Amino acid sequence: MKAIEQKAITNIRFLAAEAVQKAKSGHPGLPIGAAPMAFTLWKQMKHDPADPKWAGRDRFVLSAGHASMLEYSLLHLFGYGLPMDELKSFRQWGSLTPGHPEFGHTVGVETTTGPLGQGIATAVGMAMAEARLAAEFNREGFPVVDHYTYVLSGDGCLMEGVASEAASLAGHLKLGKLILLYDRNQITIEGSTNLAFTEDVGKRFEAYGWTVQELPNGEDIGAIDTAIQAAKADKTHPSLIIIHTEIAHGTPKANSASAHGEPLGEEAIKAMREFYNWNEEPFTVPADVQAYFAELKAGYAKEHAAYDKMFAEYKKAYPELYEKWVAWHDKKLPQALKDDTRLWNASGAKATRAVSGEVLNIFAEYLPNLFGGSADLAPSNKTELKGKGFFSAENRTGANVHFGIREFAMACISNGIQLYGGFHAFCATFLVFTDYLKPALRLSAIMRQPVVYVMTHDSIGVGEDGPTHQPIEHLAALRATPNTLVFRPADAKETAACYIMAFEGDMPAVMALTRQNLPQYEETGEGAYKGGYILKDAPNGKPDVILMASGSEVELIYKAAETLEAEGVSVRLVSMPCLDLFDAQDAAYRESVLPNAIRARVAVEAASAYSWDRYVGLDGKTVCLDHYGASAPASILFKEFGFTVENVVESAKESIQNAKR
Repeated sequence: MKAIEQKAITNIRFLAAEAVQKAKSGHPGLPIGAAPMAFTLWKQMKHDPADPKWAGRDRFVLSAGHASMLEYSLLHLFGYGLPMDELKSFRQWGSLTPGHPEFGHTVGVETTTGPLGQGIATAVGMAMAEARLAAEFNREGFPVVDHYTYVLSGDGCLMEGVASEAASLAGHLKLGKLILLYDRNQITIEGSTNLAFTEDVGKRFEAYGWTVQELPNGEDIGAIDTAIQAAKADKTHPSLIIIHTEIAHGTPKANSASAHGEPLGEEAIKAMREFYNWNEEPFTVPADVQAYFAELKAGYAKEHAAYDKMFAEYKKAYPELYEKWVAWHDKKLPQALKDDTRLWNASGAKATRAVSGEVLNIFAEYLPNLFGGSADLAPSNKTELKGKGFFSAENRTGANVHFGIREFAMACISNGIQLYGGFHAFCATFLVFTDYLKPALRLSAIMRQPVVYVMTHDSIGVGEDGPTHQPIEHLAALRATPNTLVFRPADAKETAACYIMAFEGDMPAVMALTRQNLPQYEETGEGAYKGGYILKDAPNGKPDVILMASGSEVELIYKAAETLEAEGVSVRLVSMPCLDLFDAQDAAYRESVLPNAIRARVAVEAASAYSWDRYVGLDGKTVCLDHYGASAPASILFKEFGFTVENVVESAKESIQNAKR
């Protein structure tokens, strides 16, 4: 090891330790112990700090997100424009150095991490995206997509089930350009990993189909570099490099649980200075270290320039492919897609899951960069893109993905695909199983990544499968998730409109779709773009009561309105396919649909009443579910649980009486 390299590594260690100490909060142990492997990786990595979004760059994911100061130190030293003042403001209000890395907040951070294991799964999605994009666009002599996805994880990440789900799929898919560096310091917050984690991780990953290397000394950067190069040479297997380190190496708290999640303390940092012979003032980068990293940065710029030259030649040699490249990276939907009459001319009763399948396949004609699949439920979710092939070790151009029964990993992988760029990512399962993937959907929302979640079997309409498969609380929980659009369309036209908004949006979207057939309505359509709209109004525009519903229950309020109108009650029908979008409209529009003067209101939805309270008011009523379902034919369940014309009519009359008080 060159002296300057050792000094650079020591600098990384001290920047991390000093920032945590100043903040009086954070995780110093892993950054100190893993600094040699992180430096070694970043030194040889293909990236350009002057252009953090360069398409040809390697991707780096810090799955052990609590070690964020390791990444921030690297970003500062390698010249990403993260100022020293930001390191000094670690974990403070308004800083660019939050407690865990946040995509879109700090330059150079590829994905938000912190919830352990998700970074590994997200990286699998990035590696899949790289493989597909390379197969679509690379030509002999023009490797316009040719890079690696690297992950740095700790023991905790590899305890999490989502990491195992994703690693299993990665091995099956032979993602040879995915490389995982495992910082095996064998310490967690509670103590030694011997308390709860004694398996042979290497053998587990070998069983998944990974190549495994194990290094006994995390300080040996030569051995680490050799291992990385060997991993890069194996293009047919993802690679795990197990690197044994000592948490908080060189400090009095080395190999202790206290070093994991709390500042070292001034005395320990003083001892650390003596161990490393570091005499610099806090938050200092010596001139020779600055010069060293500046030299590295210049080398990365040359590699970038060579790529740009090659890409310019590619553009000339393959103009059609270049135009295709531009189209794939354009987030806007073609107007021809939105105008396609097939989206707006459905007839006959159809389940919205079936309509969804038809819509997705129409979208696929215009959007060859759709990329996704189902957690082993494609025949039920209707998500297969016909004739588009399945992504596999043998077919890198397939648009469909067999995720297997791995809901959590599926959603994380979809995040990785979307973050990578060039794709519209989607994934699918039953709505009730959002419970299995919610943490990944939450990260979609935090990062504002427009992954489309196709969630079918959306209510007690599932029927005989019973309460375990009947979502009750799920719509309310999803609607409570910020930066998330939850769509529950009532028919084919609403389904098409919802998909257009979902794929053009800047946040994740959940499509809640029925198993059972629903009628088509003349009145539905573009009104759905506003989230809620008047389907049918009282003759004079002054209703006695407003009936509102989403999805399958729109049919019920239509029938209830017929009964009420026959009795002389004037009714306004409102479809609410997306409460989030309706709430985003201006006050005048919302007033035009739900006038404050009309206090008699009924909301109908075969799910929890939470989220409807703000619309019905104190005088209104809800026909919803406050309990779990049962196993029986759907028609029986709707009747037994009060989803009948008679109950809606009675609720409307009660609300009218309430409003007269």
